Amino acid sequence: MSDDTSIFEHPAWDERYSGEGTIWSGEPNIQLVAEASDLAPGTALDLGCGEGGDVIWLARRGWSVTGADFSAAGLTRATRVAEDAGVGKRTDWWQVDAREFDAAGRTFDLVTSHYLHPRDGGMVDVVSRLAGAVAPGGHMLVVGHAPPPGASDLGAHEPNARHRAMFLAADLLPGLPDGFEPLVVEQRPHPHTRVGETIEIDDSVLLARRRT
Repeated sequence: MSDDTSIFEHPAWDERYSGEGTIWSGEPNIQLVAEASDLAPGTALDLGCGEGGDVIWLARRGWSVTGADFSAAGLTRATRVAEDAGVGKRTDWWQVDAREFDAAGRTFDLVTSHYLHPRDGGMVDVVSRLAGAVAPGGHMLVVGHAPPPGASDLGAHEPNARHRAMFLAADLLPGLPDGFEPLVVEQRPHPHTRVGETIEIDDSVLLARRRT
């Protein structure tokens, strides 16, 4: 695997989302389904929404959802898909880079992010930024890829930029401000099928609730 750092910037994703066909399955991420199915619908923010699969799933369940991403092409595609799914009136869209995210006083009952991997351990800062968008009593769900077996702690030197961007759930705890209660901090096996072969890659899952 090459040490290509362009994957961390929006031009690469604009190019990808501007191509033909869909990039992702359109199905909701399994950890979102596991953790949000029993939550009462309210307002939600999905940071790094891509083509909007999670946004659409939440909207269909009665949430009012803001999908946020740094790729204008991704948001254009997500907007179209949401309209086609009949949930356009329950969704809105926000172009923002997670590394510069500022809720600016807006709060949501659920803030979620799946497989967002800023380079060199930057997800701890993103978690801190996201926490500011969680309403009192609300939840924050952050899911990402765990480092490969044998990789060292978050931010440590690894031979590959993608591996350095991965994290364990516990690595994100320093990003939680006072007033947040961690509810789930764990690794979960997640089967992936590639070229007809199914392998298991661990998901890092952090679910926290804002008490105050």
